[in-house]
Amino acid sequence: MSNRNTELPSCSSNVVHEEIVARVNEEMPREESLYDLAELFKVFGDTTRVKILYALFAAEMCVCDIAALLNMSQSAISHQLRVLKQARLVKFRRQGKVVYYSLDDDHVKQIFDQGLTHINELA
Repeated sequence: MSNRNTELPSCSSNVVHEEIVARVNEEMPREESLYDLAELFKVFGDTTRVKILYALFAAEMCVCDIAALLNMSQSAISHQLRVLKQARLVKFRRQGKVVYYSLDDDHVKQIFDQGLTHINELA
């Protein structure tokens, strides 16, 4: 991220705009939904998980393939895939003894693309 001036401007008055506060309060999602959203974004807070998601954009892959691609152990990849699966970001299918992972749905790529777009705007 770029180094921006960290000093934020603040109001020099203590006037509360009641109508704005009331309108925004009505539009605010439920507390539970906001908690779930925060938890989802935490999943994106790990570089390995982001790399796995990026790999799965390109192709459905098994743990062995992902481990080879990222030069990591299969157990480390399996652990991260478990986190991604619990967050409903990836799904799997079995074919014989091999388990293939893919993105759970198109929303996952949209979230990722929006994040990359935002990051690239800052550059």
